[in-house]
Amino acid sequence: MPLAGKGMLLTSMNIDVSDEADFNRWYDREHLEERVAIDGFLEARRYVAHAANPKYLCLYSTATLEVLDSPAYKARLANPTDWSRQTMARFKDMLRVVARITISKGTGRGAALGLVRLRPRPDNAATWRDALQERLTPDQRDGIVSMHLLESELELSGATAEIPAVRNEGGRDWFVLIDGTHVGAVSAVIAERFTGPAAAPFPLPISVGIYCLMWDLTKSDIARG
Repeated sequence: MPLAGKGMLLTSMNIDVSDEADFNRWYDREHLEERVAIDGFLEARRYVAHAANPKYLCLYSTATLEVLDSPAYKARLANPTDWSRQTMARFKDMLRVVARITISKGTGRGAALGLVRLRPRPDNAATWRDALQERLTPDQRDGIVSMHLLESELELSGATAEIPAVRNEGGRDWFVLIDGTHVGAVSAVIAERFTGPAAAPFPLPISVGIYCLMWDLTKSDIARG
């Protein structure tokens, strides 16, 4: 199925090797469940880089964009656990983007994820969106199961009091998600549609990356637990 909900929080970061085991333990044993339990959050997915920087990526789907500006979410941000506070202070190169899901086509989630970062301008955004409606067609390529467009919300993106992201970095950007069954299929679509000669009208992306799924968690998983 296409992405659940209409809003998404995208976070990515690096972490020192010496802190990596505790960082992954925190994500896996506390943080994902804590976030998905918030009213309006639907699911979260964790990824590790196959060929990407930063190394770690997490996607949180929400019922609406407004959930990511809601009292429930703000209360959680303002009251992190001690483990969260200690772990987040060690994040490096963090990107934190709140986005609206404007295109979501296909069925399901893949083991491999392509992430293409674009930077539209106000005068070309509508043209780009129309072009992406045609370009994000997963049924035309073997090994691609779904494709999506996230359009960032500037005022909601960037750092918070406890999260050391670069302020509003990525807040004007769009992010294309390409879900595939294997890395090769995702890599081929990125090359064909976004970095090769057929990419027009788009310039070269700000960045591209390929990630592998670590695990995901849904609201129903918590309820069953």
